Amino acid sequence: MLKDVAAKYYNQGYNCSESLIRAANEYYSLNLDDNTLRIVAGFGGGMQVGDVCGALTGALCAISSKYVETKAHDSADLRPASVDMVRNFQQHFGARICAKIKPTKFDKEQHCLYTVTEAAEILEQTLKDFEAKRA
Repeated sequence: MLKDVAAKYYNQGYNCSESLIRAANEYYSLNLDDNTLRIVAGFGGGMQVGDVCGALTGALCAISSKYVETKAHDSADLRPASVDMVRNFQQHFGARICAKIKPTKFDKEQHCLYTVTEAAEILEQTLKDFEAKRA
């Protein structure tokens, strides 16, 4: 499951955003190289300032990588898949903002592991549902 791969990366010290994109890269064979994967580092911790959750932004980066071949405007799938992901994340956590999620989901020992694994589950289910709608 994607959540297990995401947990593996989080436990190796990657932040929430890095863990999601690295897990998706491995799980969905996105073929992103290490240089590309480093691009999402700044999204962790809500863009380092408690804004939009890094796990959500990492998931959206995975969706982008999966559905965009050249640019966003040429992808019919990017927007609907992203809308589904954001909606599902919001419904599950009751927020998209790190500073609102962290007070109830952060753990002193495991930090944001719960948020990372739940976001990975949401991403995996969102993509399954989206692919089923496309079929």
